Amino acid sequence: MPRFASLAGISLILTIIMACARYPVREGDAAVDRRVLTHDQVADTNAKNAYDAVSALRSIWLSPRGVDSFRTPGEVLVYFNDIRFGGVESLKEISTSDVGFIRYFSGSEAAARWGLDHGHGVIYVSVLPGY
Repeated sequence: MPRFASLAGISLILTIIMACARYPVREGDAAVDRRVLTHDQVADTNAKNAYDAVSALRSIWLSPRGVDSFRTPGEVLVYFNDIRFGGVESLKEISTSDVGFIRYFSGSEAAARWGLDHGHGVIYVSVLPGY
């Protein structure tokens, strides 16, 4: 009986883990990651800069989420090819024709990658190869 109980427990844990796993949304035959905007998606907006493209496609990325302080309000930060570029307003300086992809990192993902002062998230912009 104890062996059956441990197998049942393991089976239950695996079932819970699989149920909680993130699966990408499917559009047609291609899997779509809602945290990434491709070059084609950005180009389809006919926006002139990355800020307008993100605003049109994923406006929620532009607003900080999470715990904030009255003295030091947080902001979503922008990285352009691994270089800290500024706040979301700096996206206005990036032409959509230069964008390879744009990826959003949640506060916890950003803090783990870049440090605790990134707790409100990061919008990472990658330039097209050859620029």
